[in-house]
Amino acid sequence: ELVRRLDAGELPGAPPAATLELAGRAIMATVGGASGALYGRGLQRAGASLAGPALPTGPLDPARVVAVEAAVATSTTREAQAARALAAAIEAIRALGRATTGEKTMLDALVPARDAFQAAVARGADLAAAAAAAAAAADAGAAATIPLLATKGRASYLGERSIGHLDPGAVSSAILLRALADVAAG
Repeated sequence: ELVRRLDAGELPGAPPAATLELAGRAIMATVGGASGALYGRGLQRAGASLAGPALPTGPLDPARVVAVEAAVATSTTREAQAARALAAAIEAIRALGRATTGEKTMLDALVPARDAFQAAVARGADLAAAAAAAAAAADAGAAATIPLLATKGRASYLGERSIGHLDPGAVSSAILLRALADVAAG
């Protein structure tokens, strides 16, 4: 439905919240496996965070800097809104997947990307620079899954054999964030 509506020119000018909600539903309906549900729910929550008050994201990493979150949370710039949307998406993925970083999942790319995006926004970076920082952090996070033992998803069935390989969810997340950075750069 999303592709049909885009092709028909029905969405140009649509609020980002509505577009993200529609994209989330489309992904959940068409992408198989857990990744469809995870990405779909993430997009829906990102859209919801843009439609109303920021959703609570809760800490995923105890080392997060409170000052960075405070600077982002009080801003109404599009960069800060994007940071809140990214945080809301990641919290939805974390909650649905019942996972955290270090478990060889997409969160190993997404959480560092979120942190890099928020830090860049707190420093005053524009959307393109913040997205580029997030993409670089996601790439590094995905690469860091190689030595990890998978404890979630299908890869966990491999046990020790999952060590030495990239996590597909982390890689797909890094690819998505790189595409976002490319679009933001123009």
